[in-house]
Amino acid sequence: MSRTMNKLTKNTIKHASFEKFGKRTKLADGGGLYLDVQKAGRYWRMKYRFGGKEKLLALGVYPSISLKEARTKRDEAKRLLADSIDPMTHRSSIKTERIQTATNTFKAVAEEWLEHVHKKSVGETTSGRNERRLEMYAYPKLGRQPIAEVEPTDVLAVLRDIEKAGHLESAHRVKTLIGQIFRYAVSIGCARRDVTGDLRGILPPSKPKHHAAIVTPDEIAKLLNLIDGYWGTPTVRLALNMSPYVFLRPGELRTMRWDEIDWEDATWAREKTKNGEAFIVPLARQVVEILHELHEINGKSEWVFPNGHSRKRPMSDNGINSALKRMELRDIMTPHGFRAMARTVLAERLGFPTEIIEMQLAHRVRDVHGRAYNRTTWLPERRTMMKKWADYLDGLKATNKNVTPIHRAEKV
Repeated sequence: MSRTMNKLTKNTIKHASFEKFGKRTKLADGGGLYLDVQKAGRYWRMKYRFGGKEKLLALGVYPSISLKEARTKRDEAKRLLADSIDPMTHRSSIKTERIQTATNTFKAVAEEWLEHVHKKSVGETTSGRNERRLEMYAYPKLGRQPIAEVEPTDVLAVLRDIEKAGHLESAHRVKTLIGQIFRYAVSIGCARRDVTGDLRGILPPSKPKHHAAIVTPDEIAKLLNLIDGYWGTPTVRLALNMSPYVFLRPGELRTMRWDEIDWEDATWAREKTKNGEAFIVPLARQVVEILHELHEINGKSEWVFPNGHSRKRPMSDNGINSALKRMELRDIMTPHGFRAMARTVLAERLGFPTEIIEMQLAHRVRDVHGRAYNRTTWLPERRTMMKKWADYLDGLKATNKNVTPIHRAEKV
């Protein structure tokens, strides 16, 4: 670079002061760079033209910014000008990007995804459970990092810790959640890609978890009689009584609301299930009778099964499960097992088509074109099925009034 570009020396600017000159003075270094000597201090400035207008770029305060550093900043600005980029606008965009990066931490984006996407697509129980997974496993290591700076190795460290603790299934679930958060981040411009894609196959496959269920007629008869003899609170007892008849997901049953029940049509309609779709449950006579009994004790609550500690909240997700454990049915029957029981018996013993059973289980059922059926599909057939299922259960119960221990159960 020519001498005319670097006219100042270290010694010159070291001794330059407002007191020495007795007034504000500008010491030019060349290429638009100069030291602005003021009473308040000494400031590096660069004068340039962009778009036909003269502009002024602040480069820092001397001595925090040395002569060498000021020249480097000037040269960087000139390179931008050569590419038709305004150095001032470029600096502003870099600053904005840094602020956004610092603000868009993994935790901040995850919480936004939970609120605006996840909670609207899954049930309350599932979203709450996944939020706790993120709080336990992901946030401690990733929470404060800008999501755009999270690398595959950072995510892998989270997953390995979960795996070492012996929770392989949780590791797979957390990996899925992190991937969903990254895809949301990409959609809102906070990340360039889903880094979990680089971790495909990195975890050992998890063994599928089967819910304990009873599926043979004799065992079902014993179970139903045991349920009839349950001694717990009326709300839990009636929830347990209803579970075999409607075979809903436990979270859907316990959050049933009175305003969702059509007494005249004998149906229960829910606008959103675990898979985010609406469904209708035809209510057999036996279920309507249970609901009338519940209405006498819980009719003033929003919830059909209110919480024992606060009627403003639904029953705990552990209510029915705890009842089954108190009945010494641990590892024999679970709240989810009523679904497996119904699916097996309705198909194998009562001969109902799989599509109708799956529809009643609130699973997605698609036509030959891959489109999901709406919630009213096969409603007359499902109404008939639910009546026959309830009558079948009552028939089994009547065959065995002697309550004997249940020794055998199948897992499906």
